[in-house]
Amino acid sequence: MVRCVPVKGYFDENCFFYIDEVSRHGFVIDPGAEGQRLLSLIRREGWGIEAILLTHGHFDHTGAVNELRETLNIPVYAHENSDRYLLDGEINLSAFCVGEKVIRNVRTLRDGDTVSLRDGSCCLRVIHTPGHTTDSVVYYSEKDRVAFVGDTIFKGSVGNWQYPGGNRQTLVESITERIFAMPDDTVLYSGHSEVTTVGIEKRRYQAKNY
Repeated sequence: MVRCVPVKGYFDENCFFYIDEVSRHGFVIDPGAEGQRLLSLIRREGWGIEAILLTHGHFDHTGAVNELRETLNIPVYAHENSDRYLLDGEINLSAFCVGEKVIRNVRTLRDGDTVSLRDGSCCLRVIHTPGHTTDSVVYYSEKDRVAFVGDTIFKGSVGNWQYPGGNRQTLVESITERIFAMPDDTVLYSGHSEVTTVGIEKRRYQAKNY
């Protein structure tokens, strides 16, 4: 089960919960703000959140990480390039918007790794998709045909490549070679848009509607 929870910080951002419907355990992905609201939802639903997953290190995707980690006593996972962003307020953009915010002591992931719940359910494959940032990843479930894509691709558009570490050509390659390689019916959950699918975005790209 996927639950989208839009949160309001300096920017509006989509936080996601990926929950196994049998065990009621799962992950929270990109908790960008409103930590107390997210914690209240977790308690109300009776979810057992086992880890925080980050698609990249920009502050609008990490604003509630420390609060959730400390309260729930759970680990945080991010790509192995993430320290460049998580530990530098200028690179993660927080210094320009809300004052410097940093995230320390994360567990690192590499392209091709998988993250699973303790009982082996809700397995997500890590796909490195640089271009928006050098640490951008997608969390993909082939079984459920869902992908959490962060700011790499949106409904009808692509991520911004003009922030530190961004590169337009790299972003396009990540989208066309990694995301568009998924089945067309894969649902894409992004950080700042409504849901879409691989097939819809592939057709838009081929029609040069980006």
